[in-house]
Amino acid sequence: MQLDLKTIEALAPDQASLSAASKLTKRSNWPRLEMNEHLGLIWGECQGSGSNPYRVAFDTGDHGYKCTCPSRKFPCKHILGLMWIGATAPASFDRVDQTPEWVNDWLGRRRKTGQQPTQPAAGSEGKSIDEASRPDESAPVEDAAAAERREAAQRKRAEDTRSAVSAALDELDQWIADQLRLGLAGFVDACSERCRRIAARLVDLKATALAGRIDELPARLMALRGEEKPDAAIRELGKLVLLAKAWRATPDDPELRRLVSTSETREQVLANPDAVQVESDWEVLGEKIETRRDGLVSHATWLLDLKSPAPRFAVLLDFFPASAGRRSGAFAPGNRFKARLVFYPSRTPLRALVAERLGDAAPGAWPAFASDAGDPLAAYAAVQDGAPWLSDCPVILPAGAIALDEKDGAWWQAASDPHGIALPVEGSVNQPLLGIELAATAALWNGARLELLASQSNMGRLDLS
Repeated sequence: MQLDLKTIEALAPDQASLSAASKLTKRSNWPRLEMNEHLGLIWGECQGSGSNPYRVAFDTGDHGYKCTCPSRKFPCKHILGLMWIGATAPASFDRVDQTPEWVNDWLGRRRKTGQQPTQPAAGSEGKSIDEASRPDESAPVEDAAAAERREAAQRKRAEDTRSAVSAALDELDQWIADQLRLGLAGFVDACSERCRRIAARLVDLKATALAGRIDELPARLMALRGEEKPDAAIRELGKLVLLAKAWRATPDDPELRRLVSTSETREQVLANPDAVQVESDWEVLGEKIETRRDGLVSHATWLLDLKSPAPRFAVLLDFFPASAGRRSGAFAPGNRFKARLVFYPSRTPLRALVAERLGDAAPGAWPAFASDAGDPLAAYAAVQDGAPWLSDCPVILPAGAIALDEKDGAWWQAASDPHGIALPVEGSVNQPLLGIELAATAALWNGARLELLASQSNMGRLDLS
């Protein structure tokens, strides 16, 4: 029986459901947890707010699920929580040979004839295995009218979601106007409380992705020096205004929907005929791991296409609960591999999924990318022209070196113009890297600071992340 957190993320309807599920992974929430390894089933009882616990079941074979809670999200947080325990703490389940009658009843309605039959439930004398597992042949086939009603209900839910998100963006605009009216200094000082309030309101109105972005703003401002905070705040508020305006113009745009409300599942991206697919050799540039305020950990793995004539990047995003502890990643900085990647639809495709891994790639230096050495941030400017609401942008910097200023910290300095182009570096830099001639450097630029990932030098590849 195989369960992993990537499967859970792919099945989750939104990030809010993942966050809620992460709070249900404690054993104390589940008075009953059992599994039947032979049938690939896990089930349990999750104590909710009522006196009777919710009954939850999951089929690890075909990812079918059942929960008795009234949630309208599919799968609900109880299903995701049960899966999470199965992936991270399988020892929490009692191994049994017989399934409860309510699990057998669910299986009997959904499993087709010819699949592995279920074991008889305890206390079900007189009922054969075939009878317990055989579908109800008298069940009516869905007619055209029922299908039309179901599709109408789906359209109604989609329209309700769009109306709620539109109302959320109206409240966001008013909130931003209030912050500017009250002054940026006051906003910076009270950022945590103010952002938490509007983020909670956006969650209520189904703008969950946007709420998460605003909820992380205080932590980003706190990491800056005092004189940098007002500029960073006005820059981020401006990006939020542009994002809201773009969503209103094209609410069905998949990229904007991903940034404002919910993301597509892995299956939806892989099945999208318009999704960009690239089969190439890739190098892992570095990782960016951040613990979010909603209890999830964001794990970004940055990749570089080694066969593209111009710099092309990809980022693999994974989310898991902080309570699960540090996980070992599938990739390590410096690894090279052949793979077919499928990119999420976007104006500048960047987030991707590994659809097929095809083996290891040969080691070596980066190719000599064709780039504008006179403007190391030309790629960033091009991305901002098309999507000004984005923040981090990967870039390949030309030959240069890293210098240290006692007052202003570390700087990347271009070799071709030692007195002109210089970019501030975020965080501390290892002393042995100072002054080394870097042939090319991969970094993330957010409009104010560089976050270094890796470099090529006369000493080979240098891991800077």
